[in-house]
Amino acid sequence: MNVLVCIKRVPAPGARINLTDDEQHIDTRHLGFTMSPHDECAVEEAVRMVTEHGGSSTVLSLGPPEADEQVRQAISMGVDHGVLLEIDDIDWEPQATASAITEAITTLTSEGTTFDLVLFGNESPDAGNYQVGIRVAYALGLPIVSGIKGIEFVDGGGVRVRRQVDDGFELYELTLPAAVAVKEGLNLPRYPAIKGRMRAKKASVRTFTPDAGPGGLRKLRLRQPREQKTETTVLGHGPEAATAVADLLEELGVM
Repeated sequence: MNVLVCIKRVPAPGARINLTDDEQHIDTRHLGFTMSPHDECAVEEAVRMVTEHGGSSTVLSLGPPEADEQVRQAISMGVDHGVLLEIDDIDWEPQATASAITEAITTLTSEGTTFDLVLFGNESPDAGNYQVGIRVAYALGLPIVSGIKGIEFVDGGGVRVRRQVDDGFELYELTLPAAVAVKEGLNLPRYPAIKGRMRAKKASVRTFTPDAGPGGLRKLRLRQPREQKTETTVLGHGPEAATAVADLLEELGVM
C-alpha cells in the first residue's frame, strides 16, 4: 500500500492576519505557519494505513522554501518520504497548483513510484477553494470523494469511505488507485515524538521546481473583514449594582 498525502503550508490558527499594502498577499512577517488541520488528519491516516497494511507513505507540498518545515513535520509524524514543489511566490491559484502536483505525481510514477491512494485535505483554511484535490484526481483519471470522515479497506483491493450529511452519512466504495479528500475529525493526529523529530531533521526531502502554468483564477485584491468588537458595561459593584441589574432584567423582559 503506497499512499501519497498532499499538504499545504498555512498560517497558524488564531493568528491575526494582516495584508500587504497592495492588498495582493498576506503579510507573513510576523506569522507562524503550520499544515492545515484537514491535511494533518490525512497525514495521520496515511501513517496508520502503512503501519497496518505495509508499503510506504510520501508527503508532497507546493510552496515557498519555508514549506520544507511542514514536509518535515509530516515526516516527524511517521511519513517515509518528502517531496517539496518549491515556488518563489507565497501561493498559486488552484489550477496552477493542481497542474504542478499532477506533473510531479506523473514524474514519480514514471520513475517507478506508484500510489494506490492519494489523500488531500478537504480544503485549505486560508483560501478554501475546495478545488485542488478534485482537479488532480480528474487529471490523473482517479475516482475521488470529498468531505470524508471515515476510511476502511474492503476485500478486493478497494476502500469504503464515509461522508457525514445532515441526517446521517453516505458510504462510497472506490477501487484503487483512487483519491480521497478528508476532513478534520477523521482521526486524532499524533504529536511527533523526539525520535520522529530527529528523524525528520535528518531526512532527505526531494525538491522540484515547477513552472507556473496558466491559471483559471485571477486575483483582484484581498479585503480585510470588518472586525467585530464587543463592549462590556459595568453596572456597578456590590449592593449598589442591584438597582441597575434589576432595570436591565426588566428591559430584557425577564422580570
